[in-house]
Amino acid sequence: MPIPAEAFFLVPGASGTLQQQIQQRVAEGILRGRLRPGERMPSSRGLARHLGVSRITVTLAYTELVSGDYLTARGRSGYFVSETAPAPAGLAAAAPREERIDWRARTGGRFAANELATKPRDWRSYPFPFIYGQADPSLFDHQNWRQCALRALGLRDFEILTADFYERDDPMLIEYILRNILPRRGIDARPEEVLLTMGAQNALWIAASVLLGPGRRAVIENPCYSGLRMALAQQGAQVAAVDVDAGGLPPEAIPPGTDVVFATASHQCPTNATMPLERRQALLARAAAGDFIVVEDDYEFEMSFVKPAAPALKSLDGEGRVVYVGSFSKTLFPGLRLGYLVASPGFIREARALRGAMMRHPPGHIQRTVAYFLSLGHYDALVNRLGQAYRRRRAAMDEAIAANGLAVAGAVGGGSSFWMRAPEGVDSAALAGRLAPRGVLIEPGRMFFAPGGGGGFYRLAYSSIAQNRIAEGIARIAEAIAGTGAGTGLEPGAETAGRTGANPAA
Repeated sequence: MPIPAEAFFLVPGASGTLQQQIQQRVAEGILRGRLRPGERMPSSRGLARHLGVSRITVTLAYTELVSGDYLTARGRSGYFVSETAPAPAGLAAAAPREERIDWRARTGGRFAANELATKPRDWRSYPFPFIYGQADPSLFDHQNWRQCALRALGLRDFEILTADFYERDDPMLIEYILRNILPRRGIDARPEEVLLTMGAQNALWIAASVLLGPGRRAVIENPCYSGLRMALAQQGAQVAAVDVDAGGLPPEAIPPGTDVVFATASHQCPTNATMPLERRQALLARAAAGDFIVVEDDYEFEMSFVKPAAPALKSLDGEGRVVYVGSFSKTLFPGLRLGYLVASPGFIREARALRGAMMRHPPGHIQRTVAYFLSLGHYDALVNRLGQAYRRRRAAMDEAIAANGLAVAGAVGGGSSFWMRAPEGVDSAALAGRLAPRGVLIEPGRMFFAPGGGGGFYRLAYSSIAQNRIAEGIARIAEAIAGTGAGTGLEPGAETAGRTGANPAA
């Protein structure tokens, strides 16, 4: 990698000749790690022009640095940082700064204090990664994605690639969402009712920021997506957590005076419970009677294996009370960071203004690449391929869980994970700690619950683990639980909690 000439400067009034100052700047850069072995130095002509010195001064400095093994010369290719550059005493790295600012006092610590789901950076190196929401490279359509990305980078789409669209989005992607994605959920919308976001997390934060504030009241599910709890913690609103059951959020448990309800009706996060049609209608009726807004996070609706997906709450909304959140993260890949909000024009205007103040819009070339991938039919083919693979993996999970007597606490109809219950007295965070050295990664349940709850639950996802590894991974989980002396959590012959309709959050 070439080092730009702008990386160097001369300090006015510094001691030593110009040649010596250049030598010192280069040596210090190498010893402090800013200039790395193998990197190409600026040409003597280019550095001389930048520093305002003669070329011979730079050439002599480089020659001295070569003799000291800081640099090496490669014929006509120029000068490079030596692979064996010395580190003499006296040119050690600079001492660390003495921090005089109490940043917790200045910031209030209101952001970093919130716990979010984490995973080891090297999670792919674990043989049994039951990690949620990660892309499986064996299922992804790399070739067609690459072709769409190259097409989006072409001259024909140069304006989309380079222009600042301010508050607007790629009309091609918006059109596809309106004509192909939303109709599958029974939603009929217009362009002014759709806003692109940097994923579902960003969409939820925007919705919370627009709808809530000090003195307002929000209801969330318990357990729920941990990122939502963090987003709401920044709004200064009162937040009530309502326990879900086998049908998701019970409308009758929503307290009076609520302003906004956040719900995951298609696949409740993290229990996978699907809200029945009757309850969806009851929730909307309750919203009308209580005059509150419903924010619907409709993630994983494509992953309904047992029966067709139920209509979205937004599709049943006759009063404009539902703000719909969608995302491409689970069907494409999470690093894409692309989602969307669908709501009445009055809400979208506010949300668009807020997004514009924060980041203008998601990158144009990403929008256009996704638009091509969707419009050329690659997205539908990918969803079909994922559905078939996940169905097989889910069957393997079902068989292995039953064979090892583990307890399912949530629903079993779809999604890409199982919500599990540990035996009495077993903390899932401690269990995760026991399993990691054995090559098994699970997600402890505590982060999904209101503070103080969820220690007995954990999530097992199968989107990132090969089907032929599932049985052994589940067996290792059972062995680790047995090692605690608590058993597996089921009596011989007993059914799991999810199959008997028990409250998954109880």
